[in-house]
Amino acid sequence: MEKKFMSLSWSLGVFVLIMMLVSKSKPVDAISCPEALISLQPCLPFLKGAASSPAIVCCEGVANVNAAASSTSARRDLCKCFKQTVPVVGVKPDRAKQLPQLCAVNVPVPIDPSVDCDSISL
Repeated sequence: MEKKFMSLSWSLGVFVLIMMLVSKSKPVDAISCPEALISLQPCLPFLKGAASSPAIVCCEGVANVNAAASSTSARRDLCKCFKQTVPVVGVKPDRAKQLPQLCAVNVPVPIDPSVDCDSISL
């Protein structure tokens, strides 16, 4: 139990550090990288494999980020943000790919670590 708490605390600490580092990044239309990461924080247990399904608050975050990033440039910038953050936080790519479908959110950008962010268009 103590190891789980320590692991979760460490993960959250890394997540906060990443948010602080990217907080200097330019805003992404209606949503910045740090804002998107904060909205998606409830997804971490599912994305890291600690939960079998995403929580309702996670799916609300996915829907909110998707709605806020409504332009091509916003989606490209968030794609770059996520590609930088995902490996550091320990997100499992297969879990990330499942998230839109499990949350019933139509995301027009492929959730794939090999996606070319500059080729994204609406």
